Amino acid sequence: MTEWVLDRTFRSASGEVRWAVLGEDGGAAAPVVLLHGTPFSSFVWRGVARALAEGRQVYVWDMPGYGASEMRDGQDVTLAAQTAVFMELLAHWGLTGPDRRPVVVAHDFGGCVALRAHLLHGAQYARLALVDPVALAPWGSPTYRLLGAHPEVFGRLPRELHRALVREYVSSCSHPGLRPDVLDRLVAPWCTERGQSAFYRQIEQNDQRFTDEVAGRYGEIAVPVLICWGTEDTWIPVAKGRELASRIPGARLRLIEGAGHLAQEDAPGELAVALREFAG
Repeated sequence: MTEWVLDRTFRSASGEVRWAVLGEDGGAAAPVVLLHGTPFSSFVWRGVARALAEGRQVYVWDMPGYGASEMRDGQDVTLAAQTAVFMELLAHWGLTGPDRRPVVVAHDFGGCVALRAHLLHGAQYARLALVDPVALAPWGSPTYRLLGAHPEVFGRLPRELHRALVREYVSSCSHPGLRPDVLDRLVAPWCTERGQSAFYRQIEQNDQRFTDEVAGRYGEIAVPVLICWGTEDTWIPVAKGRELASRIPGARLRLIEGAGHLAQEDAPGELAVALREFAG
């Protein structure tokens, strides 16, 4: 299913955020919050979110500058800004008290956001699952760095050249290959006039200092942690998953065979089962 609608709005410090909540309050079952990465949106979580929403609430959101959320010139979409927005949302959702600590599941640079919120800003989680996260330097492929170094040049590409570049880039996140309709949906937000500028803006604004600021503190994490990693991830190699697991006390590493960087699309069933078991 490619139908995915975020039907609620929150006015954050970095712009309008679109979000939704799936499922019903499960009582003893902790709510789940899902964080996407770049250059994606909450759309990549649609299958996993629906699977996790059986017996609990699942919160999904598009970060400012991504998906259905606000995109504008001069917007702060750094990982520091996204962390601040995440903290705002946790408060807005009432997920800050000792009886409402969420299970946080974060992919790609959503992992950095979740880690920063926990270690730098005191966000409390019941559990933390990281899926191919941006967490350890060095990160960013040569292509990513090239795009980030020249946003003013790439931002002026003719529309069709830009679309082709984004399609090729997004396609490389999957090992078996993305379905055409899924690829179209992932690329679409970046192919409007505002989206083209936003695509290069978010790459330009993010760099390793945002992970460097927390990497030395991973040993302080005391909540249960699951790290899932696609064995065929060419964006962030699985060796980073092993290193990250060694730095977080008690962390479990679960390898997802045959999946690339976007396990939500390459192995949604296996990932959903792993996350359901972990969430409890």
